[in-house]
Amino acid sequence: MNQEKFKKINKACFLDRDGVLNEDIGYLHKSEDFKWIDGAVEAIKLLKKNNFLVIVITNQSGISRGYFTSKDVTNLHKWMNKILKKEGIQINDFFFSEDLPNNNPESRRKPSPKMINEAVEKYNLDKTRCFMVGDKKTDLIAAKNASIKGFLFKEGNLLVKISKILKDHL
Repeated sequence: MNQEKFKKINKACFLDRDGVLNEDIGYLHKSEDFKWIDGAVEAIKLLKKNNFLVIVITNQSGISRGYFTSKDVTNLHKWMNKILKKEGIQINDFFFSEDLPNNNPESRRKPSPKMINEAVEKYNLDKTRCFMVGDKKTDLIAAKNASIKGFLFKEGNLLVKISKILKDHL
């Protein structure tokens, strides 16, 4: 039996959600308000083609603020994967923090590396083969705190950004 065929993927691209995969409208929780960032679906396809797990790491303090529930967030993530399934791809996992911005050392909220580290442990990832793409300084600090590479995406086409990262840094 060919063991290589069953070899686990041990590299991942961590993506922030709002502002990276979808337009950041503030406290997004409904599919009808969701709009993909240009090149986001194609970027996920490219990552999959290059054998990366795609994992979303997102702060969702709207839950603690009472704007929506964790079930609303989970349902939105399921809807995202339903759309992506039509393209033959999916996001492997979603990690989100409900925590409000504060300096609590127990918080999972980025810039804490806790959500990244949870994913690394869950999927037995090699941190040297992982990277994070986010639109805020806190995303980059979370990546640094987790000892992985971090890249800032401010605007434009996500496929262009991911292509450049794969070409220049990995």
